[in-house]
Amino acid sequence: CRPVGGRGLMGAHQANRPRRILFLMNEALFFVSHRLPLGIAARELGRYGVTVNGVAHQITVEPRKTLLSALRDQLHMTGTKEGCSTGDCGACTVILNGKTVTSCLVLAAEADGSKVTTIEGFATEEGLHPVQQAIIDKGGVQCGFCTAGIIVASIALLEENPKPTPDQIRRGLAGNLCRCT
Repeated sequence: CRPVGGRGLMGAHQANRPRRILFLMNEALFFVSHRLPLGIAARELGRYGVTVNGVAHQITVEPRKTLLSALRDQLHMTGTKEGCSTGDCGACTVILNGKTVTSCLVLAAEADGSKVTTIEGFATEEGLHPVQQAIIDKGGVQCGFCTAGIIVASIALLEENPKPTPDQIRRGLAGNLCRCT
């Protein structure tokens, strides 16, 4: 196993994101977080507790698995989408302990003990969240792939600042890309 490139696939604009190192192992490429505790084998299973949309869950995953894959594959919360796997498109945006993150860049092990809110966590028995309903009412859905991430980022922005300026909205949604438009 040998490192390929010092900074993996990370560009200068991603300097504040979790650093990943790209490894070539048996002719396959793997991302490994610098936060993995030393001595943990890449395929050794770990059991982690995470509260998703207000419900406590135990997940069992390899340390290299992302929060995105745990949400989709183990908890069957498929509203969060995998777009680019590099944190650039925002389709996988969730709220982790009150902050928006791209779940494709967060290891499931890093979310141990955390509170996660996905797109599925906003609707209630009474109906959709007002942002979800507004997207539908205004025709903001095209293919729908990016919609969950945009809605999660919008709700987080509005919870932090209920009356954002147009510039604050642009900055708040800057990490979310729609390829339809």
